[in-house]
Amino acid sequence: MAITSGSPVVLDVTGLTKSYRAAGEEIAVLRGVNLTVRAGESVALTGESGSGKSTLLHLIAGLDAADGGEIRLADASVSELSDAGRAELRRDRLGLVFQQFNLIPSLTVEDNLVFQSRIAGRHDPDWHRELVERLGLSNFLKRYPEQLSGGQQQRVAIGRALATRPLLLLADEPTGNLDEATADEVLALARDLVARSGCGFLMVTHSARLAATLDRQVNLHAGIIAAVIA
Repeated sequence: MAITSGSPVVLDVTGLTKSYRAAGEEIAVLRGVNLTVRAGESVALTGESGSGKSTLLHLIAGLDAADGGEIRLADASVSELSDAGRAELRRDRLGLVFQQFNLIPSLTVEDNLVFQSRIAGRHDPDWHRELVERLGLSNFLKRYPEQLSGGQQQRVAIGRALATRPLLLLADEPTGNLDEATADEVLALARDLVARSGCGFLMVTHSARLAATLDRQVNLHAGIIAAVIA
């Protein structure tokens, strides 16, 4: 999918702030972050350790509450939702992929893939078949997570996250547990499927090499967006 300035904005972050108390002192992690992601666009979020990348991702996902500012996911203000509303948002409109694969060990690959879409009432058999084929999982559907390699497990995690056709896919160091060749392969698949589904994609990464493969790079430094590389 070609990204143009006319593509709808799926994520709009404005003036976001977040502080934590540590050893009796207030630490400002985010100090007024502004960020947008459009439909079909892939954005790498980079920055040194402690710059607030994972904090920002968790706030967008509604896993934590911001101190100030606003997060809008399409027409929904994440900041104004209740805990139940944020859980519903994660279930129906967000895909989440982490460094740890977080698959359900007692379920087969196939059942892991359809888990979220069935709970959300958004299971699409045709899209499921396409995901299985594109992720190269056809021969592994009856296996359990422990019978898969790390790369295969992360493919399942990506498929599960995209099965609901979310508005936005959030990924926190999704290739951190993979070797370089597998990381390249898994990320290429993710980019292809994001473009195919038309959702936005925001990925936290320490890797400048992987960041450069996405449409845009956003650098977070000292709690603010310091640079944008298109």
